[in-house]
Order: sequence, then structure tokens, then C-alpha cells
Amino acid sequence: MNWSGENTLRYSRNILVEEVGEAGQERLFASSVLVVGAGGLGSPALLYLAAAGIGRLGVIDDDRVDVTNLNRQVIHQADAVGRWKADSAAAALRAFRPDLAVDVFPEALTAANAAALFRRFDVIVDGSDNFSTKYLCNDAAVVTRRPLVHAGVLRFGGQLLTVVPGGGACLRCVIPRIPSRKDSPGCAEAGIVGAAAGVVGAWQAMEAIKLLSFAAPSPGGKLLTIDTLSNEVSCLTVVRDRSCPACGDHPRITEPLSSAEYDQERSCAG
Repeated sequence: MNWSGENTLRYSRNILVEEVGEAGQERLFASSVLVVGAGGLGSPALLYLAAAGIGRLGVIDDDRVDVTNLNRQVIHQADAVGRWKADSAAAALRAFRPDLAVDVFPEALTAANAAALFRRFDVIVDGSDNFSTKYLCNDAAVVTRRPLVHAGVLRFGGQLLTVVPGGGACLRCVIPRIPSRKDSPGCAEAGIVGAAAGVVGAWQAMEAIKLLSFAAPSPGGKLLTIDTLSNEVSCLTVVRDRSCPACGDHPRITEPLSSAEYDQERSCAG
């Protein structure tokens, strides 16, 4: 990278951070991140990843922008209602950073396409809006050995877990099976304060930036719970379950991933 002119100015505040520096910024430019879902979590994550200087971003989402999304899905403008979220997000990213490479996938993430898609990127950020897709992201990340930043958000808070295959626990180590619909109300039922999604989505971007710039040791194995109503953040160390069906010593979930493992019921809107 030629550190002169606009690039030096645009990323100078990143470079001044000792843990990042020019070497870390170079790694960010050379890296790629796939964001699953361009909703409440994916919106801030995408914007902050672009701002950090990630070289290539992918966005996959099979939904269209709805007016009810606009309290939290800040990457979409009012005139994007009815447009594919992946296309709307890509347009916003390119306007924000014209040199950014954006791969657009206006389609669902499925057991059939997840592994091949994940292998095209260095890190995966899960901003999906349902538990079946979240577990699919987890399983595909484990089988492809791609780091995954998982999160979920509802009402005033959320949780976050960075999964580093071979370096700690995965989502199934914490919750082995996909929660049922009756046990997991979504935003349409329980609601969400938009800024809560912003906090958690930005934290996801920070985890990806640390992974890619080598600014900090592997953040895997820490389950964060964030409550913006009480201003409480808790961090629980989780360990790999050797009997985990995904990352255990004798995993049951392997390639090719089976669609029977995942239902498509939306339950936890991001």
C-alpha cells in the first residue's frame, strides 16, 4: 500500500493506534469479510468494517427493505423500501467508500451454499435474523475453519460469541440445539430498540477487526452479554465441549451440510 495522499489521511487514526499500525492496516486492506444479513446487526457491522479499510466485503440477504426495519437497519435509506437489502447495502457501501470491493448475494444462506461461500472470505460476521441461520453459520464456519462472530439482539440487549475453529468453543457448545420458536420470540413479538442493535453490531465489527489486524489475541471463547438498559456487560468464559456435535472430538455435523439440520423459521430479527 502506498501510504500517501488520501489513504494516509483516511486511515491515519487507525494507524496511530499502536496495536494496529501500518502493518495491521495493510492486513485489513488485504482481508475479506462476509456479513450474513444486512439488518439491524449487519448494518452497523458493514459500515464500520468498510470504515476500517477492509478490502472486500460480502453481503448475503434474501429479504427486502421494509419500513419497519428503519428504526435500526441504518444502512438503508427511506427510498430503499422494497429493494433487496443486499443491493441497498452494497449501494450505501460503495457511496461511502468507492474503492471498496463488494460482493452481493441477494439470496438465502442454505446448507447447500454456505460452505462454498464461507471459503471465499477470511472472517464471517453473523447478522442473521433467525436461529436456524445462526446455527448454519456456526456449523459452516466450523467445517470450513473460518472465524465467526456470532451475535443476537432483542429489546435492549444482546449477546456475542466469537468462534475460532480449533481455538475454543462454538455456539453448539453453549446451546447444542436450535431453540424452538415458542422459546425464542422475535422482534415482531418482543420489539427492539434500534440503538441496541447498533451497539452489538459495532462490537461484531470490532471483533472482526481484531482478528484480521492481529491487534489482540484470539477473542474466541468469550460469551458477552450486553444489557443497554442497565448498562451491564458480562463476559463468561466458555470451553469447547468435547462431545459437541459440530466442533467436538467426534463431530456429527460434517460436510456436506444437511438441510434437515436447519429449519427456516425466522425468530430473532437483527
